[in-house]
Amino acid sequence: MKILFISLGCDKNLVVSEVMLGLLKEKGHTITNDEYEADAIVVNTCCFIHDAKEESISTIIEMGQLKEENLKALVVTGCLAERYKDEILAEIPEIDAVLGTTSYKSIVEAVEEAAEGNGYSHYESIDYLPDNTDVKRVVTTGSYMAYLKIAEGCDKRCTYCVIPSIRGSFRSVPMEELLAEARRLASDGIKELVLVAQETTVYGSDIYGKKCLPELLHKLCEIDGFEWIRLMYCYPEEITDELIQTIKEEPKICHYIDMPIQHCDDYILQRMGRRTNQAQIREVIGKFRKEIPDMVIRTSLISGFPGETQEHHENLYHFLNEMELERVGVFTYSQEENTIAAGMPDQVPEEVKEFRRDELMELQQAISYEQDEAMIGKEMKVLIEGYLYDEDIYIGRTYRDAPNVDGNVFVNAEEEIISGDFVNVRITGAQEYDLIGDVIYE
Repeated sequence: MKILFISLGCDKNLVVSEVMLGLLKEKGHTITNDEYEADAIVVNTCCFIHDAKEESISTIIEMGQLKEENLKALVVTGCLAERYKDEILAEIPEIDAVLGTTSYKSIVEAVEEAAEGNGYSHYESIDYLPDNTDVKRVVTTGSYMAYLKIAEGCDKRCTYCVIPSIRGSFRSVPMEELLAEARRLASDGIKELVLVAQETTVYGSDIYGKKCLPELLHKLCEIDGFEWIRLMYCYPEEITDELIQTIKEEPKICHYIDMPIQHCDDYILQRMGRRTNQAQIREVIGKFRKEIPDMVIRTSLISGFPGETQEHHENLYHFLNEMELERVGVFTYSQEENTIAAGMPDQVPEEVKEFRRDELMELQQAISYEQDEAMIGKEMKVLIEGYLYDEDIYIGRTYRDAPNVDGNVFVNAEEEIISGDFVNVRITGAQEYDLIGDVIYE
């Protein structure tokens, strides 16, 4: 059959989509990007926050309308299917089959049964960890960059988050499985490996009895082919001196870390169920600044959490102004059903959340612009990702920017460059989040 695959949400979800694509291709099915020629459509959903849930539902309904044409089967997988497994088939009758978050290895049976007109529903325990050793993923992020998902689930139980109830408790993928997958990716030409999980910093603690992220990183760095290894989703309270030294000493590891802190005010952090405080956050940032001066720190923040007063917001504003973090994303608090925070008093009005978010982002935009201006005249290594024909300019990233999250470098070149190539670029201009430069020719 011809199958259209739609992957929504985060990069962790994308890895699962790539595994399912591999399983379908292995059984002789072909992948199409044309929704009108598809025999079956699979929507791998997200529902982390309200907007993601709305996007998932609207996508399912839109694809379901194609059943009036030639579509034989509509299969829904992932977080929405797991979170609303008791309601989803009844509420959206266009769906023919559903799979929970840990049941994705049944995708071939789900698609084939649904196409035959048989309803199909399969849910493993959310604490089950499928073994993907025998699956050759179909990497959808290009020929040069791929994600490596090192763990599933989370044990943090933040008061605003539904992830543990959908994805289960924290489970590390065995190291030998990760290294085998990494070697396959390297042999396929992948140059940038991005490590992801709900939380990467406690990798190994459940199966090896200790945090093994530094050990995993050292072994990944031994694999020929990778030029950049990037770390995402590192909780500040779990970042050790050993991890900082590993990033410092291994030349393949980007001097970049994604460290979601969500807030800086101790009262709000406590209400969020976070296991850290402002002093600890400052200490970790200070260590990075001291040990790795060119370190880029990315974080995410929540504005308008229940109980957040103007004073709490101003504390966060001043913290952001003082820390001058290189990359910051701010999101308004989403009141998610069946979470502790949803039932808290002192819910903040939506317009106040949005005003505070905008104020923080305006500050960060000014900080980012000032930092980008300081890059003018410097020579940077850039990974080329594409070419903009209308503007006759290439687009790429430095180590300072994670794919699909941060800014870009617009590169002028006298000769053709292939996507996936690294080039040396002299920065000649700056925008709020992007840089402009020229290829340096010897």
